[in-house]
Order: sequence, then structure tokens, then C-alpha cells
Amino acid sequence: MNILSKRRVALGAFFFFVGLCFASWAARIPDIQAKFDLSEGQLGTLLLFLPMGSVIGLPIAGWAVHQFGSRIVIMIGACAYAMTLPLIGLAPSTWLLVPVLVLYGMLGNTMNISLNTQALALEDEMGKSILASFHGLWSMAGFTGAGIGALMIFLGLSPAAHYGIVMFISFIIILSAQRYIIKQKATSKEGGMVLKKPDALLMRISLIAFLGMMCEGCMFDWSGVYFKKVVQADPSLIALGYVAFMGTMASGRFITDKIAARYTKVAVIQVSGLLISAGLALAVLFPTVPMATFGFFLVGFGVASIIPLSYSIAGRSKLYTPSVALAIVSTISFFGFLLGPPLIGFIADLFNLKISFAMVAVSALGITLLSSFRKAVFLIPPKVKTVKAS
Repeated sequence: MNILSKRRVALGAFFFFVGLCFASWAARIPDIQAKFDLSEGQLGTLLLFLPMGSVIGLPIAGWAVHQFGSRIVIMIGACAYAMTLPLIGLAPSTWLLVPVLVLYGMLGNTMNISLNTQALALEDEMGKSILASFHGLWSMAGFTGAGIGALMIFLGLSPAAHYGIVMFISFIIILSAQRYIIKQKATSKEGGMVLKKPDALLMRISLIAFLGMMCEGCMFDWSGVYFKKVVQADPSLIALGYVAFMGTMASGRFITDKIAARYTKVAVIQVSGLLISAGLALAVLFPTVPMATFGFFLVGFGVASIIPLSYSIAGRSKLYTPSVALAIVSTISFFGFLLGPPLIGFIADLFNLKISFAMVAVSALGITLLSSFRKAVFLIPPKVKTVKAS
């Protein structure tokens, strides 16, 4: 195995670690809700703080990578991210849980920006598209984390004990892979990249990513609650929908690049929006374990391509360098993560969870509509001379 391949494996291990930690948190959200006896609206408010931290973390991550280089940000961020997870399970009250979730969100997005910066640089060195495969590993870790979560629930372990085990696994991954993470600094003109204003085409990409992240965030945070309260699944099957979603999202990301190359990116994103909408509609109209599981299965396939293709398209912007465009799309799309999960809770309080999921199904059609405009942004030539933003 040559050095580039070793670096790809090591970087993939870090993407896997981040996905494992996030999925471990998501798998125990119903237990967190039960621990503090939260209503859907109260849970929605609580869930608001993690993506809020993610948005706060974007400019911090951009500045840190510019100032210190991506390697040191990855290493410090990874250790802090792993150690923060058990604090979520140990928090004795919601007042203490809130700042922990904000910190967890900040660290998660710090890892997101620094790892994707590394991935873009490695793509350039390898001369081929590999970004979607890293996102696939993140999703595969989510599938693994959901499975571990189901096992921990079956064994009767508390979230704190569960998260402690995941922290131990995380440090094994960090220590094993850290030597191949390269030292890289952003150019001096990109230090304030998250504050740039997007042009019309990049805004459209960002809105598509926004809707995709909103659907993704809702599935992460509410799939277990939906199976528990609407589907009324057996306790041992509560994580089944989440596992189905994460499994198809992970596998879909490993084949996204090949499918997009054959059928065009615009076609893949159009179909993705339809799959998300159809899958959620099935879960709403037929809230049984088999039909809801199949619906979440379709949603996973739909969500799979949205973020990787959005990042890939953003990297071909005619006006911005890839890192600037990536930060713009990440900033806007994470507001989907910010608004989606708490919105589900607020609507559920006013009506019910089925109505909430139905509204997400309708919003997913916006992905198809935005990608169906005559002047498709997805047909930008693969190699475009960029002008660095000042």
C-alpha cells in the first residue's frame, strides 16, 4: 500500500470515528427524553442546541484550520469530541446538558470542516473523486453506531456507560490513524472563508443541501422517537428504522460517484428528493414496523447523495476556490440541521409526529424542484479556473 492509500485509509478512519460518536448520541435520544421526562416540544428545544453549536463551530473551525493547520485541529478536536460524548450521558439536568450539547455540536463541525479540508487536498493528490466515499464511511459508522446502540439497550446499559465504551473505541481509532494525517495549512486569503456571500448558483446548491440536511437531521434525531410513539414498535425494535435509514444512506454514498457519472448529478439529486418524500409518506400513511422500516430505507437512499454531490458541485464554483465554496454550502446547509429537528418537535406538540413527518416529506420535494430548473447548476464543467476570494 503506497503512502496516498495509507493516508486515505487513515482519513477514512477519522470520518468513521466521527460518525460513530454522532450515531451513538442519536441512538439514545429516546432514553435521554425518558430520563428528563421531556415532551416532544421540550425535546425539540433541547435538540436545537447541538446544531446551534455546529453553526457556531463553522467560523471557529475555519479560523483554526487557517491559523494552526488542519492536522492539529483534527487531533485536538478528535480527542475533545470523544471525551465530550460521555458527558452527555452523565449530565444530571437539562441545564447542564444544554452547554454540553452546544460544545458537542461545535466540536463535531470543527471535525467536519477540518476533515473535509484534508479530503479535498487528498483528492487533488490522487487525481480522482473520493469525497463521497469518506461520507460513506461516516454513514457506515452511523449504521454501526446504531447497531451498537441497540445492543447497549438490549443489555440494559445506561447512556453514560454506552458512551464511555464508544469513547474507548474512539481513542483506539485516533491513536492508530493519527500518523498519516498530513500537516496542511490554508492559504492566507481563505482565513475568513465562512463569511463570504454566495452567488445565485451557489445559493441554489446551498438550499438543496439545506433541505437535505434538514431531512437528515430529522431522521437522526426523531426516527427512534417515531418508532416508539407512532409505530409503537417493541422496545427491541425501536432502533430498526434508524438502522434501515443509516444502512441505505451509507451504501448509497459508496456508489454515488459512479451513478452520478452515468446519469448526471442533476438526475441523481432529482430522484433523491422523490425517494425521501416517498419514503416518509409511506411511514406516515402506513405506520407499521415493516412499512415504516421500508420507508426509512428509501429515505436513506434519497439522503445519501445530497451532501456529497453538493460539496462536489460547490468545489467547481466559477467564483470561489473549493474551500471557500465548501464553507459557504456547509454554513447554509447546517441551518437545516438547526431548524429541522426542533421544528419536528414544535409541530408534534401542535398536532402530532405523523403531521411533522408529512411536512418533511413535502419539503423534500423542494430538492427535486430546485434541481429541475432549466439552468441546472450541476452541469458546470469539472475543471474551472477559480478566482480566490479576498
